[in-house]
Amino acid sequence: MKLSDTVPYREVTDVKTLRRAFGTFATGVTVVTTGGPSPHAMTANSFTSVSLEPPLVLICVDRGAVMHQCLSDAGAFGVSVLAAHQEPVAMHFANRWRTLGAAQFDAVDWLPGAATGVPLLSGTLASFECELWRTYDGGDHTIFIGKVLSLHQQTDQEALLVFKGRFRQVGPDWSEVIT
Repeated sequence: MKLSDTVPYREVTDVKTLRRAFGTFATGVTVVTTGGPSPHAMTANSFTSVSLEPPLVLICVDRGAVMHQCLSDAGAFGVSVLAAHQEPVAMHFANRWRTLGAAQFDAVDWLPGAATGVPLLSGTLASFECELWRTYDGGDHTIFIGKVLSLHQQTDQEALLVFKGRFRQVGPDWSEVIT
């Protein structure tokens, strides 16, 4: 039996259909930040590890996003991996009509990264400071590869996820609850 015998074939002609299909892959939620005289942040779920030697991560940013130019200019960026309780933070930095510049950080707790000074959000699962290492064309996005300079990790919290276009949380591990 072939896959085409069980699953209806769809051509990739509709962006909404493609977005819904991509959304079936659950991902973590991050806030990407740049520092300097006009710091900026954005909520992103296009983040992944690339390499351990050297330590590399990637983020993908729409060419039309404010963050695209900020990343190109800054040379360094931060990634804060959001915990389950940080949905309001994700919504804040996803709001295209929020105040920009340093004032956008007034609504959240953050600290400057030790290596680059980029804003890193407090209360997250992990945060990374990165120097821009390479960029690659990714269609309507650019793939930014960062070399990790520092990290902070807190492991006693659950993750904030996005699945099918909605925020979700990881449920309890019942194997630890049932005795």
